[in-house]
Amino acid sequence: MPTPSHLNNPHYFDFRAARRVPESHAWPGLDDHPVVDGGGGSSPDDAVPVVDLREPPAAAAARVARAAEQWGAFLLTGHGVSGELLARVEERIACMFALPAADKLRAVRGPGDACGYGSPPISSFFSKYMWSEGYTFSPASLRRDLRKLWPKDGEDYASFCDVMEEFHKEMRALADRLLELFLRALGLTADQVAAVEAERRIGETMTATMHLNWYPRCPDPRRALGLIAHTDSGFFTFVLQSLVPGLQLFRHGPDRWVAVPAVPGAFVVNVGDLFHILTNGRFHSVYHRAVVNRDMDRISLGYFVGPPPHAKVAPLPEAVPPGRAPAYRAVTWPEYMGVRKKAFTTGASALKMVATTAAASDSDNTTVATAAAAVHQPPLVVSS
Repeated sequence: MPTPSHLNNPHYFDFRAARRVPESHAWPGLDDHPVVDGGGGSSPDDAVPVVDLREPPAAAAARVARAAEQWGAFLLTGHGVSGELLARVEERIACMFALPAADKLRAVRGPGDACGYGSPPISSFFSKYMWSEGYTFSPASLRRDLRKLWPKDGEDYASFCDVMEEFHKEMRALADRLLELFLRALGLTADQVAAVEAERRIGETMTATMHLNWYPRCPDPRRALGLIAHTDSGFFTFVLQSLVPGLQLFRHGPDRWVAVPAVPGAFVVNVGDLFHILTNGRFHSVYHRAVVNRDMDRISLGYFVGPPPHAKVAPLPEAVPPGRAPAYRAVTWPEYMGVRKKAFTTGASALKMVATTAAASDSDNTTVATAAAAVHQPPLVVSS
């Protein structure tokens, strides 16, 4: 078990020293639903969709539409980000989490802070701890944020910052490409996509946040959880995961967890809640979690894309069927996070809490019905 000095620090748990999963990190109900192979080994219906950006735009848009409507997630290949860069990103993340505890604790995320080291931000809503460490930062303030870990600069600091800035540049360009593809997947022509961008400047104003995750090997993976089941709050997320699988997507009919295969060089793309709202529920956010491994560590990186804090996000008129009311009211990201916090504490659905009364009462509105079904979540059993 962790040393007494670490046990006395609420921000740090020495996973390497743990010989069992303590009650503080033990989650009940983790096997309430079966887990199936997302590579299609169990059933072709469970194969996680793949979108290859090297395909012609019309074909890629059709694949995105099906994946976003039916899954809320897909594997993205042919994106042009080099495997060599991705390997350097993963190497730098591993080195960062291998720093001594005292170094990492210099950068602990304080109450109300969006960036820094510690447990996943979502963990504050639960009484149990997760089997993971994380570090969140904004690419816009990367070098300032990372001085908390490396106050004396040095080669490690410079290398980490250089790699992450290179990665951010590639990912921000990729986010623009994917946004255009998402809009085409809604059925918009190239001229309509350009008109939407000119009027609403979605791509121009998109912001990015990076969250790094380390999931240490665990003595009893049946009792521990790397990241609690949730949806992402922003527009969409690129997930870079190591070749150790651990990401799972929730699917209905029957209820099950689908294990996302670890495909070399591929990103997992998750649709977030605000994109669910922007598309009037047509592209639904995906409920997902991260599990841990007995024998191997796992590393992942989430590149979160969303609107600026002041921007109101509402369903695009182009996504609302003629004669129908929008399914959701306009919200800013901070406002939605407040709703989401309330939803976590009450067990409600944040998306349903921002659904419009007029649309929700329209029993013939199939868009709303589809959205309501998509955001249904299995119950979370959390002990005190």
